[in-house]
Amino acid sequence: MGENYMVYIKEEVTSSNIYNVVGRNIQKFRKLRGYTGEELAELCNLSYGYIKNLESQKVYATISIETLKLIADKLKVKLGEFFEE
Repeated sequence: MGENYMVYIKEEVTSSNIYNVVGRNIQKFRKLRGYTGEELAELCNLSYGYIKNLESQKVYATISIETLKLIADKLKVKLGEFFEE
């Protein structure tokens, strides 16, 4: 009891770079599955503009874990894969 644990992070995680990582991975897996942005949006019942913003390196669109899980399920990937750099 009372032990201290140190956590080392390779790079500072900021909201901007985590959005970039997630967006790039959504786009990567979408393309690997052969879907256009429009097709993925339709599969997930989301707007194409929203998918486009998620994948954008310039727009930081917020996303709920529930929506991210939905996209992961439709792309047949594990949720955690969206966070891998």
